[in-house]
Amino acid sequence: MKIALISDVHSNRQALKAVIDDMLEVERILCAGDIVGYGAEPDEVIEILKKKRVQAVIGDHDKAVISKDTSKLNNVASAAAEWTIKNISGGSLRYLKEMPEKLEMSIEGQSFLVVHGSPTDFFMGKVLKEDPVPELAKTFRNVAADVVVLGHTHVPMNRMIFGKLVINPGSVGQPRDRDPKASYAILDFGKKLEIELKRVEYDVERTAKAIKGKGLPDELAARLSFGW
Repeated sequence: MKIALISDVHSNRQALKAVIDDMLEVERILCAGDIVGYGAEPDEVIEILKKKRVQAVIGDHDKAVISKDTSKLNNVASAAAEWTIKNISGGSLRYLKEMPEKLEMSIEGQSFLVVHGSPTDFFMGKVLKEDPVPELAKTFRNVAADVVVLGHTHVPMNRMIFGKLVINPGSVGQPRDRDPKASYAILDFGKKLEIELKRVEYDVERTAKAIKGKGLPDELAARLSFGW
């Protein structure tokens, strides 16, 4: 059995399509939030997620759009969220409102926790590869799950932390590790649980053109080519 992990799609339809097309024989897709924000195609992205029956949690950009409170975002992110609030369809907004803050489930005998930020701060928490052990201890000491899936940093990570497999599949729609290719992960439940972090090329130019054409900040289009 294989499942796919995605996060931080950020209204990037071209990147999401490329990632979906690259997945082979996955039985389910889990998403660690931030479906909207930054990009110009929130409705198109949500339609794809609905069609694929993706199980997703709310990210901080999703929450800003739902609540219409963009005060916790930086200026560029806030401008994109404000644009999304004005342009997202009623059906897509209902989809976002129905998403939970966390997912807990069992897959092939492994217990899973999926949140956007961290187990202690679902929306704004960050878990990084270089975090010191004492800080990680505070974040994960009360987590019972075998596998924890996170997003928010836009940087892929695969790390064992106090006996728990912690995975960040990176960002589908706006990578920030100097690699512009869309990022996601595959979990393979064979004789042992194996993870593969994957990168996929997509039509960055078409996405950038859509962002500029809808009047979103030019920075959001330019950064896609650099993965930052």
